[in-house]
Amino acid sequence: MNRETLDALLRAVAAGETPPEAAAERLRADRGEARRGFVDLDFAKVDVDRARRRGIPEVVFGPGKTPEQIAGIARTLYARGQRVLVTRLDDAEPVLARLADLPVDYDPEDRCLVIQEEPPPITGRGTILVVAAGTSDRPVAAEAAKVAALCGNKVEALHDVGVAGLHRLLAHLDRLRAAAVVIVVAGMEGALPSVVAGLVDRPVIGVPTSVGYGANLGGMTALLGMVNSCAAGLTVVNIDNGFGAAYAATLMNRAPRG
Repeated sequence: MNRETLDALLRAVAAGETPPEAAAERLRADRGEARRGFVDLDFAKVDVDRARRRGIPEVVFGPGKTPEQIAGIARTLYARGQRVLVTRLDDAEPVLARLADLPVDYDPEDRCLVIQEEPPPITGRGTILVVAAGTSDRPVAAEAAKVAALCGNKVEALHDVGVAGLHRLLAHLDRLRAAAVVIVVAGMEGALPSVVAGLVDRPVIGVPTSVGYGANLGGMTALLGMVNSCAAGLTVVNIDNGFGAAYAATLMNRAPRG
């Protein structure tokens, strides 16, 4: 139980809305969960300790799960005062119907479902800039931007500045150099992260996308191009992995704990 949830429970007891016995039972159950670190739902063991360990709660990967399973995991996290994020959710309506009583939001572009009382406070030290090579790369870039914002970062976006028209990128050189971390999303040959990494002295994370013609091989060409970059210090995540890029950028942008 985090501080916010504990405060709410104590206020409810003081206001007479929650019997002391019920509050005590909740605290006993919470201590048991804290010792185990997870809640067993049979079909999933929800990691309710991850927010304490890593500073970011467990995130739900949507594909392969039924609407009932997604809703069950989401309610488990939300009931424990944690912000809920479900990624890669293409068919959101059945899930939204099962969570209609909660403050839920869904964006079809980034395919992220979020449950939260209010946006998180900004805890990152600087701005994370998400750069997309082309308009077709926007969904992956949108996922990266959404996740980075939910992790407590100030986020800006720059779209359609690929290497086919390099002047479009150079027109924003001041924004690139002002960012604390730059996430660069690109398909086709995946050249844009190399260009950006050669222009700035900040961490650059390349995200290859599955956008491209046949020889793009579902993103493999972009991935191999990025990992073979001659721009030193470029970090590369998996194909279409905007979430992974945002998570890594958050850790880079976070002030040391303790």
